[in-house]
Amino acid sequence: MKRLWIHNEKGFTLMEMMVVLLVITVLLLIALPNITSHSSKINDKGCEGLKQMVQSQVEAYRIDNNAIPTLNDLKTEDYLGKDRELVCPNGYELSINSTTGKVE
Repeated sequence: MKRLWIHNEKGFTLMEMMVVLLVITVLLLIALPNITSHSSKINDKGCEGLKQMVQSQVEAYRIDNNAIPTLNDLKTEDYLGKDRELVCPNGYELSINSTTGKVE
């Protein structure tokens, strides 16, 4: 008589799956706080990069026109993209000091 039930040992047991889920959970608990604490630092670095890029365009405008530009001047004369929003990743809006030409 043939056996009706074939014993198949391919696959994982419930305990093996639980151990894998436990390991993944521990790794996530270790990694997530580090990622969230670095996001504010990443936003600050992004803001500094944007400030430096705008500052270089202010200097280019100053060389070309012998004047300190406004943000509107930089946009209309295509030193910056016309539709470019000058807002840092952390929500801080950039401005140009009208006396020194420094991007703040």
